[in-house]
Amino acid sequence: MNELELVAFEIISNVGMAKSLAIEAIRDARNNDYDEANKKIEEAKGFLLEGHHAHSGLIHKEANGEKLEFSLIIMHAEDQLISAETIKDLAIELIEMNKAINSK
Repeated sequence: MNELELVAFEIISNVGMAKSLAIEAIRDARNNDYDEANKKIEEAKGFLLEGHHAHSGLIHKEANGEKLEFSLIIMHAEDQLISAETIKDLAIELIEMNKAINSK
């Protein structure tokens, strides 16, 4: 496995965890366990940050003149990164909506 593939799998692994945690947080909120939901969102943010760091490393390499070859696996990793970020943001909104609905 080459370095580019290793970075792609690092991104995919981290953001996959972030997505799973965000979904678990939504389920916790549905059960009115907001403390646990918030813990999982914070943990998801950490995994997303790790994914962003790995991705930024590739961007810095290319910005410094190192030509990276086109790779479907990197495209997939970037797609997973974007979707995980979106799911995390939606999870936060859903948790807040659930709190608002249950406080009435």
